Amino acid sequence: MAQQNTFDVVSKVDMAEVKNAVNQAAKEINQRYDFKGTNSTIALDEKEHTLLLATASEFTLKSLNDVLQQKLVRRGVSLKALSYGKVEPAAKDSVRQTVSLQQGIPIEKAREIVKHIKDSKLRVQASINGDFVRVSGRDRDALQEVIALLKEKDFGIDMQYTNYRSN
Repeated sequence: MAQQNTFDVVSKVDMAEVKNAVNQAAKEINQRYDFKGTNSTIALDEKEHTLLLATASEFTLKSLNDVLQQKLVRRGVSLKALSYGKVEPAAKDSVRQTVSLQQGIPIEKAREIVKHIKDSKLRVQASINGDFVRVSGRDRDALQEVIALLKEKDFGIDMQYTNYRSN
């Protein structure tokens, strides 16, 4: 039987790092003078994989977002994993915004990844398995070329290459 090598293309966010970044950002917000009296908060919902930013105005919301992004980048969380909802008015002339954290590759992006791999004419097979893409082939070098090919193109999502196996 021929040897089959595989790897997975996944998109996952380390929730522990996100939690640490949110805690650091909240601590900085409580200490900074420009956030005094704005009732600015960042809330993390780990089950829904969302963040809720709430503050007094759109200007302070932008500053709040900058602080959060700075902490996320410092903790190694890619900003491509964030998708922002629209800014909504809230009680007492305040605003809020929901930020979703990407967990898994959406089906449209998975199809785009598979099509890109097949268009490359490399001797590998790509298949969509739920929220990740599995790439398999006989030659390890071909799999390395696929990883390099996927790193070249920007799909607009944060991707990791895991579960590299040689059977």
